[in-house]
Amino acid sequence: MITYRIATQEDLEKIWNKDIAKNNNDELWIRWKDQYIYYNKTGMATTFVAKNNDEPIGQITVLFSQDCSAVKNRPMLCDGKTTANMNAFRIDKKYEGQGHISNLVKMAEKYAKQKGIEYLTIGSEAKESRNLAIYLHFGYLEFVTSFVEDDELVLFYKKRI
Repeated sequence: MITYRIATQEDLEKIWNKDIAKNNNDELWIRWKDQYIYYNKTGMATTFVAKNNDEPIGQITVLFSQDCSAVKNRPMLCDGKTTANMNAFRIDKKYEGQGHISNLVKMAEKYAKQKGIEYLTIGSEAKESRNLAIYLHFGYLEFVTSFVEDDELVLFYKKRI
């Protein structure tokens, strides 16, 4: 049975260790693990997890603080007051297309709204047309900005929640 909830410290460890292993122990992923666990621990972010029994199968994180590295110096993406950023969307391949990301997005949007957030932003690499189509389907229709990150063009959109 698939369940959805705010990730615990144990969930975060499992999620990130799995991601690090999938990415050949890349130092970047190890750094992200440390950052995202810190963000969750300090309230700068909240990660939501989909679990099959006790095994995390998917996640999404809402960044609430403009001090998070992914949104630092980008107040149009996260201003620490009314605008937050959804980030780090992942779902295990065998669970794709089953509505799990949709459920996590709805949970994240509801939670952010309860915290006083009015707008959520989301980014997608321009070449990831499938992801972009999914985000547009979720209602993220208003173009905000674009940046080149790690040699990839990333497009950012927002939605009033």
